[in-house]
Formats: sequence, structure tokens, C-alpha cells
Amino acid sequence: MSDEKTTVEETAPAYSGALLGAIAVAVLAALGGLVWSYTLSSRLTRQETALSEANQQNAKLDAQLRETNARLRVATDELGKSVGMTQKQLDERAQDILRREQADSKRLETAQKQTAQQVTAVQSDVSSVKTDVGGVKTDLTKTQGDLATAVSQLTSMKGDLDNHSSLIARNGSELEVLKHKGDRNYYEFTLSKGHRKPVGTVSLELKKADPKKSRFTVVVFADDRSYEKKDRNVDEPLQFYSGKEPALYEIVVNAIGSKNTVSGYLSTPKGAPAPPTVQ
Repeated sequence: MSDEKTTVEETAPAYSGALLGAIAVAVLAALGGLVWSYTLSSRLTRQETALSEANQQNAKLDAQLRETNARLRVATDELGKSVGMTQKQLDERAQDILRREQADSKRLETAQKQTAQQVTAVQSDVSSVKTDVGGVKTDLTKTQGDLATAVSQLTSMKGDLDNHSSLIARNGSELEVLKHKGDRNYYEFTLSKGHRKPVGTVSLELKKADPKKSRFTVVVFADDRSYEKKDRNVDEPLQFYSGKEPALYEIVVNAIGSKNTVSGYLSTPKGAPAPPTVQ
């Protein structure tokens, strides 16, 4: 009995210490939980406050964003209208420029075609002219040859003054040869008996004509003087001097038409005065 009591007595304090330890642990845990709960509550409160402030800030930002979006929409609408008008104007301007360019292109194309046609025509004309020039040169050479031949066939006769010889024309064809020779001036005339007629810078008057004998008489009026060429023959050079610097003039009668008319020509030096122009 005494041993069981001793055991009971010895074991009882041991349970009490364990219990106390458990209680202590529980108390500490409870205290720790309270502290953690308080800390967590404080942190939660701070977080809630921060969240509330953040929500308020977000609401404020959201309001500002809505206001900004509204302003942007207005600005965008205005810009869109402005851009739309500008784009329309640009389109119209582009169309106008395009039409002008097309018109200019057509005009340029037409001008180029016309120029090409003109160039072709000019080239054709140039070719024709070259051909004509070649022909003219050939004709000129032939004419010069013919003229030289014709001149060589003209009659050279001594005049009635100092036996001065000269080429004379006996008809219209030979007179044309003399004219083309180009070293003297020639004035054709027809004289009627009793009528004084200006020829070149002198005057002539027929006094007598005999077609049977082919003889005639004329009077020459030059430089306030007169020269009678009496009983002269057809195609005979009748010579006299005239002018401030006296030069040899020559009269040739080629035909006697009747007792009252004769025809021929007056020959003067190339530098002799020209007759006055009749107004």
C-alpha cells in the first residue's frame, strides 16, 4: 500500500507539469493568434483603405478618361470633317491637274504629228528643190551654152560714128539674146512720122520712111541737142553720145511697117541714167 501511494504521489506532479506546459503553449498560441489576427486586421484595414483610395483614384481617372475621350471624339469629328474637305479639294485638284495633263498631252501629240508631217513635207520639198536645182543648173548650163552660141551668131556691124563696131539684133529673138547678155540696157520703140516720142532718156522723131528701099530718116533729141540720121538703112547702128559723162548710145531700126512707121530699139550703157518713172 505504501508503495502504490508513493507511485501515485510521484506520478501526479508529472501530469500537472505537462498540463501546465500544454496550457502555456495554448496560451502562447492564443496570444500569437491574437497578435497575428491583430496584425492581419491592421494590414487588412490598411489594404482596404488603400483599395478604397485606389478605387476613388480609379473613379477620378475614369471620369477624366471619359472627358478626354469625349474631347477626342469631338476633335476627331472636326478633324475628320476637315480632312474630308481637304481630301475632297485635293481630289478635285488632282482631277483638274489630270485633265490638264491629258489635254496638254493631246495637244503635244497633235503638235508632234503636225511637226512630223511638216518635216516630212519639208523633206519632200527639199528633195524636190534639190531635184529642181539640179534641173535648173542643167538648164542654166544649157542656157548659158545656148546664149553663148546665140551671141556668137549675132551680127557685128560698124556704126555710123567713128566706125565703132557693135553687136546688133535684127529681130525680137536676137534682141532677147542681147538683153540676157546683160551688159547694156535696151528700150524698144515704134515711131510714127511727125511725132516726137520719148525713148529711154532721149526722144526720137521719124521724118521719112521708104519701105521699098528699106531706108528712113530720124532725128535724135538728147542733152538739148538734136542729131539727124538721114537716109539710114534697116539694121544699121546709129550712134551718138549722151549724158553728163558722155557714153555711147545706139539706135537700130529693124523694120519699116509703112511710109509712116518704123520699129526698133535704143541701146544704152549699163550705167546710163534710167528714164523717169511715169506716175
